[in-house]
Amino acid sequence: MDQPLIEVKNLKKYFSVRGGTNHAVDDISLTIHKGETIGIVGESGCGKSTLGRTIIRLQEATDGQVFLEGKDITHVEGRELKKAREKMQIIFQDPYSSLNPRMAIASAITEPLKYARKLSKTSLKVESERLMDLVGIEDRLRDAYPNELDGGRRQRVGIARALALNPAFIVCDEPVSALDVSIQAQVLNLLMDLQEQMGMAYLFVTHDLSVVRLIADSICVMYLGQMVEKCGAKEIFRTTLHPYTKALLSAVPSTDLDHPMKRIKLNGELTSPINPKPGCRFAARCPYAMEQCMEPQVLEEAMPGHFVSCCRYKEIN
Repeated sequence: MDQPLIEVKNLKKYFSVRGGTNHAVDDISLTIHKGETIGIVGESGCGKSTLGRTIIRLQEATDGQVFLEGKDITHVEGRELKKAREKMQIIFQDPYSSLNPRMAIASAITEPLKYARKLSKTSLKVESERLMDLVGIEDRLRDAYPNELDGGRRQRVGIARALALNPAFIVCDEPVSALDVSIQAQVLNLLMDLQEQMGMAYLFVTHDLSVVRLIADSICVMYLGQMVEKCGAKEIFRTTLHPYTKALLSAVPSTDLDHPMKRIKLNGELTSPINPKPGCRFAARCPYAMEQCMEPQVLEEAMPGHFVSCCRYKEIN
C-alpha cells in the first residue's frame, strides 16, 4: 500500500490536574491514507477531540510521534510547522463559537490566506467567491456576519475556511453534532462530495455511530484515552468484539421494529482517567470482567484488519 498520509505512533497526551495526571490520550497508533476517512467514536470525555487536536499540533504531544507524508512533525517549529499546518486543518464542533462575530463571512473564509500567502485584495475576493461557491454559500452573504446565519450556513463557513489552503488532511471535530438532523445530512453530504472532488483524508470525530457509519471507511473506538477496537466501518456493525463497543451499538436508535436490538445497560463506577491503574479501563463496568482483566491489555489482531483490546474476546463472542 502507498505511504500513509498521516501516521500516528504511540501518541500520548497527558494533562496535569489536581490530584495527578489525566491520561487523555494514552498510547494511540493509527494510519490514514489519502482520500480515506477514519471515524473516532466513544462517549464524551474519552479523548477523541484531544487526539485530533494533538495530531495537527494544536496541542503538544506528551510522547509518541506524528508523521505527515513520511516526515516526523511531532516537534518541528517555525517555518516547518507553518508548512505542515497548511496541509492539516480542522472543522470545529460549534459553528456558533468558532467564528469571529465581528468578522464578515468573506473575511473569515480568507483569513488563513492572509497569513499563509501574500495575495492582493482582488485575489482574496476571487478566492472567497470560489470557496463560498464550493460549499454552497450564496454570494449575497459575503458581507453578512455570523449572527445573521443559521447553524448550517455557519458550519459551511467553517468548512470553507478549512479548505482555503487546500489541505490534504482535515480533522472533523463533531462537525454536525450542534446542527438539526436535516441540516446534519446536508453537511455530511457536502463533506463527502468535497472529499471525492479534492481527495482529502478525514479524521471524523463523533459520538454518533449512525453518522460515522455513513461517512467512515474505518472506525476506531476509544474508551478513556485508549483504543479498544479498530476495523472497517461495515465490519464493526457485523462483528463486534469488545464489550464496550457492543454497549455503544446497543444504544443506537433503530427503525427495525421486528428485530429491535437489546439495550445493554452498564453498571459500576466509571474509572477515572487520572492516574489510571494498569489493566482494562472498562473492567469496572464490564459484565465479563475477571481477574485477568486487571492486567495490561494489548490491541491485537483478532481477524484480518480487525483489532481489539480485550483478553476475553474469544470467550464472549
